[in-house]
Amino acid sequence: MKLLMLIILLVHVAATLPTDGNNLIEQTCRRTPFYDVCISSLKSKPRSSGADVTGLALTMVDVLKTKATETLNHIKALLHGSPKLKRSLRSCADSYKAIIEGDVPEAIEALKKGNPKFAEQGANDAADEATSCEGRFSGRSPLTDMNKAVHDVAAVAAAIVRNLL
Repeated sequence: MKLLMLIILLVHVAATLPTDGNNLIEQTCRRTPFYDVCISSLKSKPRSSGADVTGLALTMVDVLKTKATETLNHIKALLHGSPKLKRSLRSCADSYKAIIEGDVPEAIEALKKGNPKFAEQGANDAADEATSCEGRFSGRSPLTDMNKAVHDVAAVAAAIVRNLL
């Protein structure tokens, strides 16, 4: 009987141990505000499968940079054809430049130096910039979906970094 209990216990323990990077991704993403965004972002990047939590955070910051750059490029295109929205779009362009040139490099450097507090701040600042951009329009903006995507990715990045504090 004791042998059977020991075998059951060992099987249970073995079943709960992380077996690969995908398990770490899933465990980490469960602790974020946007699980689906986290899973799809990390699983789309091959380097995530073998990464530790710092590597997952760096990957999310990279996804943030990509989404912010796509949004800035879209803003630049809209500036050529939307005279009524120029003031709001220019302000949003400044916000996205701040994300790309300030928040993302701050987060990357902080993660590489082992100072997650500043990485979390950079990701939170990026989320705030996206929200602020959206607020510059009365009603739904032409950037609503992109602002939401940047906000959500930044919030996920901040939540992943929080695991390192």
